[in-house]
Amino acid sequence: MKKIITLLFTLAILLAACGTNPNEPVNSDPSYPNPSYPNEPQVDYAPKPDDALLTRGEAYIDSKDLLTLESYPLQFMLNLKGNLPTPCSQLRIFVNPPDAENKILVDVYSVSDPNAICVQVLSPFEVNVPLGSFAPGYYILLINGEQATEFEAE
Repeated sequence: MKKIITLLFTLAILLAACGTNPNEPVNSDPSYPNPSYPNEPQVDYAPKPDDALLTRGEAYIDSKDLLTLESYPLQFMLNLKGNLPTPCSQLRIFVNPPDAENKILVDVYSVSDPNAICVQVLSPFEVNVPLGSFAPGYYILLINGEQATEFEAE
């Protein structure tokens, strides 16, 4: 009987040692930077060469805000909130430089592995996309071909 109690006690200690630390933050979604780790590198949403092997899809944008950072020269950042078609989809954002008419086209889309089996449920995202600074002038920001806002750079 004593051996069974000792064995159960030892097993309980081993199982407790293998558990997670409740005080340690868990980053359950690798697509978002963990605020508990401010030095964690930001996820890069720029298109990648391997994207040619993936299927391009929609990224559903629910809200978009242009933020003006207090700096000199003025810096601009685009805050996007929305959903990807599935949790297996990856967000891609490409910011084109201003054209001759000072229009800035931002392409926002998703890519996914066409052979992957994935649950068909929307996957939320929120991202801040640095746009940088611009020469003085009046600009029009277009997201996926639709006008999002107009702004003036000084």
